[in-house]
Amino acid sequence: MLAQQESCSEDEIQVPRVDVKNLSPLSPEVICKQATINLGTIGHVAHGKSTVVKAISGVTTVRFTNELVKNITIKLGYANAKIYKCENEACPRPGCYRSYRSDKENRPPCERPGCRSRMKLVRHVSFVDCPGHDILMATMLNGAAVMDAALLLIAGNEDCPQPQTSEHLAAVEIMKLEHIIILQNKVDLIKESQAVEQQKSISAFVKGTIAESSPIVPISAQLKYNIDAVNEYIATRIPIPIRDFTSAPRLILIRSFDVNKPGAEVEALKGGVAGGSILTGVLNLGMDVEIRPGVVTKDSTGRTHCTPIRSHVFSLHAENNSLDFAVPGGLIGVGTKIDPTLCRADRLVGQVLGAAGTLPEIYTELELSLFLLRRLLGVKTDSSTKKQTKVGKLDKGELLLVNIGSTSTGGRVLSVRGDLAKIQLTAPACADIGEKVALSRRIEKHWRLIGEFQASEAAKCWGTLQRGTVLEVD
Repeated sequence: MLAQQESCSEDEIQVPRVDVKNLSPLSPEVICKQATINLGTIGHVAHGKSTVVKAISGVTTVRFTNELVKNITIKLGYANAKIYKCENEACPRPGCYRSYRSDKENRPPCERPGCRSRMKLVRHVSFVDCPGHDILMATMLNGAAVMDAALLLIAGNEDCPQPQTSEHLAAVEIMKLEHIIILQNKVDLIKESQAVEQQKSISAFVKGTIAESSPIVPISAQLKYNIDAVNEYIATRIPIPIRDFTSAPRLILIRSFDVNKPGAEVEALKGGVAGGSILTGVLNLGMDVEIRPGVVTKDSTGRTHCTPIRSHVFSLHAENNSLDFAVPGGLIGVGTKIDPTLCRADRLVGQVLGAAGTLPEIYTELELSLFLLRRLLGVKTDSSTKKQTKVGKLDKGELLLVNIGSTSTGGRVLSVRGDLAKIQLTAPACADIGEKVALSRRIEKHWRLIGEFQASEAAKCWGTLQRGTVLEVD
């Protein structure tokens, strides 16, 4: 997702003049370089999420050494893809839809035999490839924070639903994703009669959920069977979300890293790179930006302080495409002059980047209105464990895992009154009142999703962390 930024000085930055009132997610100057919609791939482990992303985008999202050795997704994976449709109306569907890497030309020739027409770019999408292991549920929730729609992978050679199939579907339902495409993968490994029977099981599983009316597309991601049909559904069934181009820019960080190679000379050092998805507004080169909460420290008395990180936008990238400006949607890499050690190894994940002076407050304690799930998801159930699947009420002093946007932090329950709960955060979080919060409880050594919450009120007077105050910004 995040290409290495170019080395430049502040004086060399050419600040583009962008008329945001005339921009839209389908504007040619936007969609030709930047993705404008985020698609998540969700589902149980080894059901083919990363393989589907590679089949559509041509990009391998499994990149880290420990992921390659274990052949699993551990960190969130990213890839961009352009989806085209043949301009020849006689070109039969779904073969008239094709997908390529994000650096593909704007009007490539149609590849169907005998068709000499050109193809039109209809979608430019970013994939957020989520891990399927139960122990990585917090990572999946971080990715769900930037999703506009989702591809739910269900392996055709396994029973439906598997534990994380249910848990991931519940997670995106909490995040209010309205558009889901169900991919029945690995149909090449089963007979046609088995595929038909499993489709009935899938329909029964999603009945009454947000995915009840979602299409079920049989595919083989490994052999790229029916991938053109998936492209058609992405282009026709998933609309571009309404985007706010005029508000102050705000980007939620889900990656950060140091692009400098070991042994680099001082003169060649580059600043840290922050990556994520813009929620509102437009980021321009040369813009003054701020990252909150920033650097969090404690003094000798145990009091917590935060110092927001301030810098300029020195480069913008969407994979290999260099941008003059970045709009909401898609995954963006922001090159800065921030000390690269602050960005190394995803240290800024969970923070928020935006125009200086426009970001929300930093909270250490939240009062939440809550809704608990009726039963526990993500675990296999049988007659001997059914009593354990019911989600119990929150207990005072209980330690939970709190997901606010892309922030994952611990939270201790201070009090519970009816449908309200007051929770003290282990680490400060930058969030808006009314923002969705997901909470997980530790059960059998793993974090399990137990419900959705909405921040309703937070303390706003200076004081100590124990009293649930907003941190004083240095």
